[in-house]
Amino acid sequence: MPRRFNTAGPCRPDWDYMIPAERRLPEAPGLVEQRAYFVVHAPRQTGKTTALRALAERLTASGRWAALHFSCEAGEAAGDDYGAAERILLSAVRARAELALPPALQPPDFPDAPEGHRVEVALRAWARACPRPLALFFDEIDALRGQSLVSVLRQLRAGFSDRPGDYPAAVALCGLRDVREYKAASGGDPSRLGTASPFNVKLKSLKLGDFDPGEVRELYAQHTAETGQIFTEEAIERAIALTAGQPWLVNALAREIVEELAVPASEPITVAHVEEAKERLILARATHLDSLVARLHEPRVRRVLEPILSGTLAIVGDAYQDDLQYARDLGLIAPTNPARVANPIYREVIARVLAGDVEPTILAEPRSFVLPDGRLDLPRLLQEFAAFWREHGEALSGNLGYHEVAPQLVLMAFLQRVVNGGGLIEREYGLGRGRIDLLVRWPYRGEDGLRAVQRAALELKVWREGERDPTQKGLAQLDGYLAQLGLDEGVLVLFDRRSAAGDVEARTRFEEARTPSGRRVTLLRA
Repeated sequence: MPRRFNTAGPCRPDWDYMIPAERRLPEAPGLVEQRAYFVVHAPRQTGKTTALRALAERLTASGRWAALHFSCEAGEAAGDDYGAAERILLSAVRARAELALPPALQPPDFPDAPEGHRVEVALRAWARACPRPLALFFDEIDALRGQSLVSVLRQLRAGFSDRPGDYPAAVALCGLRDVREYKAASGGDPSRLGTASPFNVKLKSLKLGDFDPGEVRELYAQHTAETGQIFTEEAIERAIALTAGQPWLVNALAREIVEELAVPASEPITVAHVEEAKERLILARATHLDSLVARLHEPRVRRVLEPILSGTLAIVGDAYQDDLQYARDLGLIAPTNPARVANPIYREVIARVLAGDVEPTILAEPRSFVLPDGRLDLPRLLQEFAAFWREHGEALSGNLGYHEVAPQLVLMAFLQRVVNGGGLIEREYGLGRGRIDLLVRWPYRGEDGLRAVQRAALELKVWREGERDPTQKGLAQLDGYLAQLGLDEGVLVLFDRRSAAGDVEARTRFEEARTPSGRRVTLLRA
């Protein structure tokens, strides 16, 4: 059976195309040899489980260690019932050990112990009975919540000084977040862990990174080597740009092309295939993307994302730094400054999902905006939006959780309703940009019968309380955006949110304007 691009569960080298697992965590074997307790953290579906499971298998096969990787995920159901969490955790350890370890290395019957000490007592018994030092990898550790998490961490710390003869010699905690964030996982109140960390024996934190461009090429080259189907250079470059190396996205794009679009192996994979696969992934919102979407309305995430979407500056401070790190640990925000969404696919998903809260209320019929020659009737689209905004805009935007960017989301929802299925919308936004730039791409057949693409650029700005009129700055910014795109005209939409702006009916109107270089602009004040 040929190997595949895997998007569900750990990778296996005989089943899946994959980057060698040991290369993903090069420091981990050395930390185990030092008998260290350490942390491995990374966003979901980046390869943590694959890397740690492979490491455990290799350590056990060396003949010097009894290494076990197991999941704590089932313990989430226990909540603050740490007695139940202990029973679930020890059951998971035993079940996995029976599958992964030879009988001589498996744990003995765990002794009875009072709640709050069961894990410690069980691990002591196993370490004493095992002929090799133990290395235990607690995957999904932050699935444990509240006092259950606190109890397990404290029990792991309790035996640290007795290793290796009377306690596991090496322990890795693996999850979404670094140990400093386990305060939040314990219930959201940092004070619940007290001033001392329940895992202050940690030697080091390792973060599993995304694929670098060379690794994306290497992964795709495995498919070429086995099937003969090549990825064009442009396709690879576009995949790297769209995913920023996020492992699930890298695999998902290729899987969508190879299996769902079913591009024949005799044909090369082109940039057009990559673009189509990207759009299909966004529309389908697979499990991985949905798990990110579920976080968008968390207050900590909103405090980071809202300034990025609106283009304003974040209110910095200790709380913001903690929130930013949390969003980075989730994988939503790029790991380096400036603060920005991690990759273009996430950027598009976030905007569509937030605008999607409004889209069901929009009754506009998309086909009514298509001209007889197949082009998009942009003037009519803007007129219809202005009418919609006068009637419903402020009520809708007032109910959106992302208040600072609510008007822009209403317009993006209207555009998405009209364009979705026939064209594409590309969005550019970011911290301190002061605007959102949109590029509508609408395919149609030209007079010669050949495929053509109509492009329309829009810039969205907000006039906030206490600010000067941003019209001229907006025209200058739009001028640069149009120059970048090679377009001679564009649209500037200026949402006036000042208390002195008057009612929406009076202020919503169209004007003609020019950019500093003379490009023609349709200015919609709303």
